[in-house]
Amino acid sequence: MPKVIRVFFWGILISFLGSLPLGTLNIAAMQIGIQESINNALFFALGSLTVEMIYVRISLIGIDWVRRQKKLLKIMEWITLSIIIALAAGSFIAATRNGEHAKNIMLNNTMHRFLLGMFMCAINPVQIPFWFGWSTILFTKGVLEPNKNQYNFYIVGIGIGTLLGNCVFIFGGKWMVQRIANSEHYLNWVIGGIFAITAVIQLVKIMLHKDAVTKFGEEQEVQ
Repeated sequence: MPKVIRVFFWGILISFLGSLPLGTLNIAAMQIGIQESINNALFFALGSLTVEMIYVRISLIGIDWVRRQKKLLKIMEWITLSIIIALAAGSFIAATRNGEHAKNIMLNNTMHRFLLGMFMCAINPVQIPFWFGWSTILFTKGVLEPNKNQYNFYIVGIGIGTLLGNCVFIFGGKWMVQRIANSEHYLNWVIGGIFAITAVIQLVKIMLHKDAVTKFGEEQEVQ
C-alpha cells in the first residue's frame, strides 16, 4: 500500500474515533440537526472540520510558534468554557419552555452554520495538543513522514474522519427524535446536562492545571 494512502486512512481512523466521545462540537452539531435541519448541521460540521484541518497543518509545520502562544491558548480555553456554559444554560431554558420545538437560545441566531462551526472550533484549543500528540506518534512509528504530499493526504483524511464522526451524532440524533414521542423536549435536558458536566470538568482541569494547554506545554518542555 502506498504510504500516502496509509497516512490517509490513519487520518480518517484517528479523527473518526476522536470525534465519537461526547464533546461541545458534536453535541452542538446534533442539536442543530434536530432543531433546524440536517443541511445546517452538515454546514456546521464542515465549518468546524475546516478549522481543524488548518490547525493540524499548523501543528505539523509551525509547532514551535504554537508552543509560544500559551497565553492566547489559555484565553481561548476560558472563552470555550464560557460558551459551553452558555450552551448548557440555553438548552435548559429551551427545555423549560412550552412546545416541543423550543430552541437553544445560543443557537437562535442568523449566523451561517458554516461560520458558526468555524468560530466554535477556532476557539477550542483542545484539538491542538490532541493532533500534535497523534502526529508525533505517527512520526515516531514511521507512518507519517515530513513530506508535503503525505501531509495533504493526512489532513484530508482527518477532515473526512471528523465529518463521519459528526454524522453519527447528526443522523443518530435525528433518528432518535423521530422515533420517540416528545423526545426533543427531553433531549434539551439531556444535552444541557452534557454541556454542564463538560463545563464542570473543563473548569476543574483548568483550576488544577490538568487542562490540554498545560499538558501541551509540559510535553514540549520534556522534549
